[in-house]
Amino acid sequence: MNYSAQWISYRSTNAFSALATDYISQDDFPATFQQHPPSLQGIAAAIKQRSLRPGNRKLLVEALQQQYRLLSSSERVMTNITKLNAASTFTVCTAHQPNLFTGYLYFIYKILHAIKVADELKVAFPEYEFVPVYYMGSEDNDLEELNRIYLDGERLVWQTDQRGAVGRMRTSGLEAVIKQIKGQLIIDKYGTELISLLERSYLEASTIQEGTFRFVDSLFNSFGLVVLIADTPQLKKEMITVFEDDLFRHTPSDIVTNTTAALSNRYHIQVNPREINLFYMKDDIRERIVAENEVFRVNNTDITFSREEITAELNDFPERFSPNVVLRGLFQETILPNIAFIGGGSEIGYWLELKDLFRHYNIPYPVLLLRNSFLIVEEKAAKLMKKLNITVDQLFAGESEVLNELTRKNSSLQLTLEAEKKQLSALYDHLKTITTPIDPTLSIHVDALQKKAGNAIEQLEKKMIRAEKRKHTEKTQQFLKLKSILFPNDKLQERVENILPYYARYGKDFIRLLYENSLTFEQQFTVLVEQ
Repeated sequence: MNYSAQWISYRSTNAFSALATDYISQDDFPATFQQHPPSLQGIAAAIKQRSLRPGNRKLLVEALQQQYRLLSSSERVMTNITKLNAASTFTVCTAHQPNLFTGYLYFIYKILHAIKVADELKVAFPEYEFVPVYYMGSEDNDLEELNRIYLDGERLVWQTDQRGAVGRMRTSGLEAVIKQIKGQLIIDKYGTELISLLERSYLEASTIQEGTFRFVDSLFNSFGLVVLIADTPQLKKEMITVFEDDLFRHTPSDIVTNTTAALSNRYHIQVNPREINLFYMKDDIRERIVAENEVFRVNNTDITFSREEITAELNDFPERFSPNVVLRGLFQETILPNIAFIGGGSEIGYWLELKDLFRHYNIPYPVLLLRNSFLIVEEKAAKLMKKLNITVDQLFAGESEVLNELTRKNSSLQLTLEAEKKQLSALYDHLKTITTPIDPTLSIHVDALQKKAGNAIEQLEKKMIRAEKRKHTEKTQQFLKLKSILFPNDKLQERVENILPYYARYGKDFIRLLYENSLTFEQQFTVLVEQ
């Protein structure tokens, strides 16, 4: 497996929001919504701030040690958990829902980015320890988003009628999906190893969050990654005061609404807070809590509470209260000694709405890093790129623009009229020197004639290229084939494809390849081309 790396700016891909690209370029406007810049200097400031409020490390370590009794992880992971007891240890965190078999490739990229940053920070700040953490968003209830993967263009769906938090769902029915995967990938070099890994991880687990925990640990425990499932009563107790404030005074909503109003002057807002930013979660229910005249109703159910009843419920069963996106980050940063958070463009967008919320509750706000992105160009596509003489930049350019350039490259005829346009411009400039002394207003008429003639030349040039394109249909079809391979469904590869076929072909060497080519603070899009 031999790949070379090339990098382009996120802006050049035309696939990321203006907010994300402005943030990583540290445009003055979005930078006002951050606490620390995405740099080593920002990390140093975050460490200083976090040291003043380290959190309940003993509780965190106990929760992790209890969680890890489910499996036999690596010595490096268990050592990292123990290190979290020390005030000189900090975490680098990324978060994601328990998508089926990790869902999309960017799930993998996020985790490796956190690992790589933690490793680099240990070199930059040798007096401290840094632990990479994957925070599992197991309380998400969007089953239609989480229950499917795409394998070689085919959508595989886990069929279940379960409801509520996906992480708490039973794994029954997954054997049918694994059987489908086995039929497609067992013939690859590491196919048998992969299927065995999936069966051990998911079919021996009682819930989706346990299966995801086992699978992610098996992929990354050699790097020391700690997986955190925060859906526990012990950890939720740390948020009771904030949850009460949200339920009864709606403070988070008021604070974040002010920030979103400011951000919306320039960007599309990712998240709008609700009056209450909590779900009630019990058995197969995860529904919003809505306040109506001092009665707290659980949406789409018959469950209601008085103020006194919901206070008692929160204190007795904090695990039944699930934060939405506005409060989830606050929960994460309350229980972790975290100094950096790695997220996608949408995540960066909504985290920038939260700085004042963190300040209000005196919770340290982390450095935000846009997660790494990759495009994997395997041998077949790499050969096609070479044959067509396509550059990495052209992969992300407009289709028409690239096809026009291909036509020009592969034609022996003149297909541009740039010289003629210059001659035309010179002609009309000369006409102005003749007509202006006669009547200055005639120059306006000359300008109009020049514009009309220029438009005619532009149209002629386009017709010339279209006519020549018809002679090069094979090249056109090859380029369109290349695009369909690298951008399935006209989307970034990382937003469609799953790690399973890559693991089946390359084994854990694929993960090592990604780690070795993962950037940290450089914030560029990586293209890996097989040689």
